[in-house]
Formats: sequence, C-alpha cells, structure tokens
Amino acid sequence: MPKMKTNRSAAKRFRLTARGKVRRNQAFTRHILTKKTRKRKRHLRSTTLVAAADAPRIKRIISS
Repeated sequence: MPKMKTNRSAAKRFRLTARGKVRRNQAFTRHILTKKTRKRKRHLRSTTLVAAADAPRIKRIISS
C-alpha cells in the first residue's frame, strides 16, 4: 500500500506545537472589521489550539 500524502491545504492551516498539539489561526478576521472592537480584533490575531476531538484527524493528514 502506498504512503498517505500530506494534505497540503491542511498543512498550510495547521501547525504542531513542540508537545504535539495542533495550533490554528482564529476565524472572523477577514472582512467586516469596522463593527468589531479593537480588543476583539487583537485577540483574534493570536493562535489557539484545535479541539481535542478534532486533533487526531488533523494530525493524520498533516504529518503523513
């Protein structure tokens, strides 16, 4: 059976931390920014961890 290919679109969206958790960027930062507060936009710039339920699936497709 051939090796599984890395999903390139997912590899560009997710990164692994040193401990093996999956990091992602936050949504809601592309447009309609005038009604969002400065504080909200600033917090949306930071990365967060993927939910524990989704992490195994994402790990499988990005580190193949």
